[in-house]
Amino acid sequence: MRVLVTGVAGFIGAAVADALLARGDAVIGLDNLNPYYEVALKEARLARVAGNAPSGAFAFKRADFSDEAALADALEGEDFDRIVHLGAQAGVRYSLDNPMAYARSNLVGHLALLETARHRQLPHMVYASSSSVYGANRKTPFATEDRTDRPMSLYAATKKADELMSETYAHLYRLPLTGLRFFTVYGPWGRPDMALWRFAERIFAGEPIPVYNGGEMSRDFTYIDDIVAGVLACLDKPPEDNEQEKPGGSIAPHTIYNIGNNNPEQLMTMISALESAIGKKAQIDYLAMQPGDVPTTYADISAIARNVGYAPTTSIAEGIPAFVNWFREYRGL
Repeated sequence: MRVLVTGVAGFIGAAVADALLARGDAVIGLDNLNPYYEVALKEARLARVAGNAPSGAFAFKRADFSDEAALADALEGEDFDRIVHLGAQAGVRYSLDNPMAYARSNLVGHLALLETARHRQLPHMVYASSSSVYGANRKTPFATEDRTDRPMSLYAATKKADELMSETYAHLYRLPLTGLRFFTVYGPWGRPDMALWRFAERIFAGEPIPVYNGGEMSRDFTYIDDIVAGVLACLDKPPEDNEQEKPGGSIAPHTIYNIGNNNPEQLMTMISALESAIGKKAQIDYLAMQPGDVPTTYADISAIARNVGYAPTTSIAEGIPAFVNWFREYRGL
């Protein structure tokens, strides 16, 4: 199988590409290497993927998929069987100041990938959604049948819009689609804008870490290896076009799954694990809740467990030391 992976220089995209190549698939990787965070990290991930790939199994295309002409040029003459669409403008807080970046990448870009899949009549596209679509939802754990019409950030609104556009394409064109609502992914090669990375960097430097809502927050931290296993399991099982209701409520060939750890941890527990792995106490600056943030995330993963056998196995007691070990090596600490 030959798979187009968008956002291949990103945290999840590079890990998914590695896993696809390791099991014998070929990968076309697409990324524009934008400077939202340090490009050197993205280039290092790409070098890792290329270095691990068998000869001829990995091709990289640098292009902005929200630019229709650039996307067409990048994919001209390329054949592929499926798409894993992970590229997006990420980050809740960044969306407060840079809304147009989200409209271009997450709305126009997602539509461009749907059009690519439609015109090529592909048998399946898996795409990234987010736990942020649950917004102000107070019921836990979050289930795919819960309301997702009260987003707390523009980022969340764009991800919900992606799900709605996908539902339309599944209905109109019978295009098999699977949306994955990711819950706080972490691990080696992670993103510098995520709390774990920012906290580690500041603890190593002896600087205070910002802790919002007085530390009264919890997250369903999900280790990268568990996420990748779930993405591949979903990729291998397209939703059927059988008029039966799928997780997420569609009767078209469109499934939406939560992909998390099903075990939320208090933020202060995560910080304690990080302190232990680093061997240094954190200085904490307690702050009010930030706009667009939510106090809790908690994934109901019963549907994805039942349908594709997804079963996360990595606790933060294992995952955080693995991240810290990688971080020490990457930063030369």
